[in-house]
Amino acid sequence: MENLTSKELTALEDQLNYEQILVKKYRTFADGCTDPQLRTKCEQVASRHQDHFNRLMSHLS
Repeated sequence: MENLTSKELTALEDQLNYEQILVKKYRTFADGCTDPQLRTKCEQVASRHQDHFNRLMSHLS
């Protein structure tokens, strides 16, 4: 991987933070759901954002 500029690194860091926030929010939403279908959907969305986070992190390795 070629070197990233400081602007690109800042954007990547921001996106990683956004993904972490979304994972936490949707996990919290899932924990508060009494409707099983809604809980499942929130868990799926949290998993999707966790996957996004993991993929972004893999580009830094």
